[in-house]
Amino acid sequence: MPSAASGSAEPGGASPDALPYDRVVLVGFMASGKSTVGRQLARRLKWRFVDLDRAVEAQAGKSIPEIFRTEGEAAFRELEEEVGRELLSHQRVVLSTGGGWGGTPGRVDSLDSRTLSVWLQVDLRRALGRARRSPGTRPLLSGPNPLETARQLLEAREPHYRRAALILDADGKSARVLARTIVEHILGAS
Repeated sequence: MPSAASGSAEPGGASPDALPYDRVVLVGFMASGKSTVGRQLARRLKWRFVDLDRAVEAQAGKSIPEIFRTEGEAAFRELEEEVGRELLSHQRVVLSTGGGWGGTPGRVDSLDSRTLSVWLQVDLRRALGRARRSPGTRPLLSGPNPLETARQLLEAREPHYRRAALILDADGKSARVLARTIVEHILGAS
């Protein structure tokens, strides 16, 4: 993992063409901090931030739990793929994905060379603690044993998250520090 140097590395007035990436995609397990880090990162880069789950909800006109309940997980995943593909055609965007997006086989590998993929890696129990702060919003954890369900989900998804170009241990680190680390990585690749 790259270390976060002190100071504030910012792209400043650099032309978008001078940066090695047109977009950043944050992947990782639910409640790993992707949206919080994504907002900080977009602010630092002066790019647009998009939360894929919110974009899917806007497209569907209903919440994700409602999509799961009325149409099923397969319909949600199809819509997630469609909306994600469209967003990945944009430039100067930071995209925070849902936990299942990056855990889908081949998805991270299909990103082009102008897209930086970043896995925010967190401890399972910490992620579950965060997820419990907003009950009813995680349909896949609504069963009788959320810890076991989460463990199985993470076990299945982790090999796909691991395909990200940059892996950051997000445990105990602020969104500000993680965003700065990603900016430093981008500037270092310029």
